[in-house]
Amino acid sequence: MAGKRYHFGGFTLDPDQRTLHQGDDESARPIALNSRYLDALLLLVEHPGELISKDRFNEQVWHAAPVTDEALTQCIRTLRRALHDKANDPSFIETVPRHGYRFIADVGEASGPSVLPAEKGSVAPRDATPIPVSATFGGAAAGVIGGLFYGAIALPDGSGGLSALLVLLVICTAIGAIAGLGIGTGIWATLRRSPDDSPWVIAGAAIGGAATGALVRLVGLDAFTLILGTGPQSMAGAGEGAVLGAVIGGALYLAKRASRLQPALAFAAIAGLASGAVIAFAGGRMMAGSLQMLSEAFGGAGFRLERIGALVGEDGFGTLSLAFSTAFEAMLFASCVTAAILIDPLRRKSGHEARGVGRKAATHDL
Repeated sequence: MAGKRYHFGGFTLDPDQRTLHQGDDESARPIALNSRYLDALLLLVEHPGELISKDRFNEQVWHAAPVTDEALTQCIRTLRRALHDKANDPSFIETVPRHGYRFIADVGEASGPSVLPAEKGSVAPRDATPIPVSATFGGAAAGVIGGLFYGAIALPDGSGGLSALLVLLVICTAIGAIAGLGIGTGIWATLRRSPDDSPWVIAGAAIGGAATGALVRLVGLDAFTLILGTGPQSMAGAGEGAVLGAVIGGALYLAKRASRLQPALAFAAIAGLASGAVIAFAGGRMMAGSLQMLSEAFGGAGFRLERIGALVGEDGFGTLSLAFSTAFEAMLFASCVTAAILIDPLRRKSGHEARGVGRKAATHDL
């Protein structure tokens, strides 16, 4: 038996398909909402003209889970943005101060098979690529690009150069993937308990980055010491991981607030550059800095990272070279991971990107 659908102000809400569209039939445009916000809209639409209290939202949408008033405020703000509504002159959702909200638009009902094109429907969160997976691929991509860049600059020419490049690519890709996985897991865990546009995503990403950075540093130092007898003591760790995680979390939060992809990517690149420079001047070292330390410890090393100095007008690999390489790595990693999380191939396949809907999501849970 086909379920009912609700029509209001040019929008169609289908509870069974869990989709919201603007327009009708072939002209319908899907609007991406996460499951919780869709439940909140459905609660309002199913009871037009009725005051829905905060307690009722908490019980029926959050299922009595502990949430703050800000979570409901953010939910209503997101719904208004999706419906092009205004809080001070509402057409759909009216605020009843200190009590709750009321749906004030006329609501019509229809039943029978949906005439909306299925391929244009919203992609539910469970169909999207999981955030940790996307972040892992983004980190790996940053590692490949960084490895190729350093390989072109610092590796020796000749027959040994190709094998050295492969080793460098493996190391950079593995470290980038592990770091991306840690930050992505932190973001994913945070969004399980917080609203999708909550600033807590920044803290979650920072915690994930810190934990992963500490683990990579511990394992990396032990591996270098076991094989070579020494290791780069200033290699990146919890602090650097936390900073990069916070940059990525900030970019995702900005993407949700701005409902656009470009500002978030610009923020990731600029903040990544700045944070990398700060890390370098604070004494931290990422990939290039760690490789240079090993090169100095072992005179026969094939890496010639002092060639980076020529790019910044410096003789050898000094302070400016370290700042340049660290800023480049931080910018590359933050940009690649942010882009991988925001640009979901499944959303683009479903047509969301062509309509700009996919750009409204700061994560795959939106």
